[in-house]
Amino acid sequence: METPFFKVQDLRAGYGRAEVLHGVGLQAAKGSVITVIGPNGAGKSTLLNTLMGILPARGAIEFQGKNLTTLTLEERVMLGIALVPERRELFGSMTVEDNLVLGAFRQVRIKNKQWREQIDVVYELFPRLKERRPQLAGTLSGGERQMLAVGRAMMSRPSLLMLDEPSLGLAPLIVKEIFRTIEGLRKTGVTTLLVEQNARAALETADYGYVLEMGEIVLQGPASDLATDARVIDTYLGAARKKAA
Repeated sequence: METPFFKVQDLRAGYGRAEVLHGVGLQAAKGSVITVIGPNGAGKSTLLNTLMGILPARGAIEFQGKNLTTLTLEERVMLGIALVPERRELFGSMTVEDNLVLGAFRQVRIKNKQWREQIDVVYELFPRLKERRPQLAGTLSGGERQMLAVGRAMMSRPSLLMLDEPSLGLAPLIVKEIFRTIEGLRKTGVTTLLVEQNARAALETADYGYVLEMGEIVLQGPASDLATDARVIDTYLGAARKKAA
């Protein structure tokens, strides 16, 4: 059996003595999009921060066959893992292009002389960023800031890209554009872990999904199956369905 590109087993983490994640397990094939959906307070952001090495954890985190559990955040970045946090954390007083250049830290460290070519890849994904390359990041719209945050992460040419609530606070049309971009990442070979409250959009985009509630995976399966699961519809899709009707 082929070893999963990314695999998490019995992951436990939290803050101090308060355990938030209780034995979480998930996995992803190379180039796939997996999503974790769930309510506020379920532990979704804690999961991403733990996988990135921001929080200590117990359990196994395997990436391309290597155990990451004891590695630092920087070491995980150098292996090809990138996180786009919910707050985006851009440098508002710097231009769009300067923010992107900062994202190339990993490529510079591994002495990839072609790192600047990745800017063209990002501009192809987000033509709007190319139009605004000399503009200060702090003057961008919410949707443009999200595009820049994803673009900056892509500058490191990650093998695994983790996105924390990319649709948060964005207008519906911009949300559609962001999710179209996530779908487009498949063509680049990037494996994507999407944490999202917009369950409908997430399941329409992902190959496989997990439902996280109270720090535990309570449901999982192909995203198309979860989208038709009665419990998921009632809990996460019902309101959207009624609105659409």
